[in-house]
Amino acid sequence: MNTIDKLILDVSIARKKYIDQIEHFTQEQAQWKPDADSWSMVEITEHLFWAEQGGILGMWKSILAIREGKMERTYDSIHRDMPIEQIVKLTWQLKEKVPAMAAPRLGGPLSFWCNSLSSLQAVLKTFACCLKNDELRLQAHPHPISGPLDFQQRFEFLTFHINRHRDQISWLIGEMGTT
Repeated sequence: MNTIDKLILDVSIARKKYIDQIEHFTQEQAQWKPDADSWSMVEITEHLFWAEQGGILGMWKSILAIREGKMERTYDSIHRDMPIEQIVKLTWQLKEKVPAMAAPRLGGPLSFWCNSLSSLQAVLKTFACCLKNDELRLQAHPHPISGPLDFQQRFEFLTFHINRHRDQISWLIGEMGTT
């Protein structure tokens, strides 16, 4: 298995675990939140969709711009060769403010957002088919919080981000059980 296939598989596994964790909840449970500052399952899942969709689109636009000479083809970065966990630790605050483009804003049925999030796997696979292994360490578009990331770090971020919110869901489920 090449590196790109492994990165895509990692995202797929994280996504499946996330959706498996929440898909059996009722709509009422999925909209519940312990306080005004917390997000519900619906909001978290909608956020994951918008964030990933924007990330994939940004990567796709970046690789095309690099190939067309409209974006610099570089491997240099302050985060060069760092794992995504280290980059997040260096660049994120404890409770980060979500960029507007990735903020939940529509609400609706949990099943809609689970299916929408799941549908991004096919989009991600299609993008990955046009990316070459020797392009993984080229700088992609910057992340709104972490700054410069290469394509491999961008893929790693997708997995990291889903898993981070899966932990948030676990906390939310625990809180739900105490009320």
